[in-house]
Amino acid sequence: MRTTQQLSITLPNDMAEAVRSKVATGEYASESEVIRDGLRTLIARDRAVDAWLLQHVAPAYDAIKADPSRAVTAVDVTARMASMTRKRTLDIKWPAGALLIGRFRPTILRDDRQRVHP
Repeated sequence: MRTTQQLSITLPNDMAEAVRSKVATGEYASESEVIRDGLRTLIARDRAVDAWLLQHVAPAYDAIKADPSRAVTAVDVTARMASMTRKRTLDIKWPAGALLIGRFRPTILRDDRQRVHP
């Protein structure tokens, strides 16, 4: 009994060229191997997402459904993130005379007015 099936697929030009390139560089022995490896990667990713949903998302959903007071609003999350960013910004030893501008990505405006992103 045969354990493989032959398929005919159509790929956009850029994807077809990527497959050929993998074979040409010797990374894969054939175009079929490139496609098989891509499908194995896709299947592994799908399994990982399914596991994450079952192990983490579903229990969190069930817990919030059972006790809505545990929920955190998007506004609260944004405020907490902003607070953490401000604290981290204040904890950094900035150069003397630096003027901090920006909300989430602090920028140092040096005395010569050149922007520096830490």
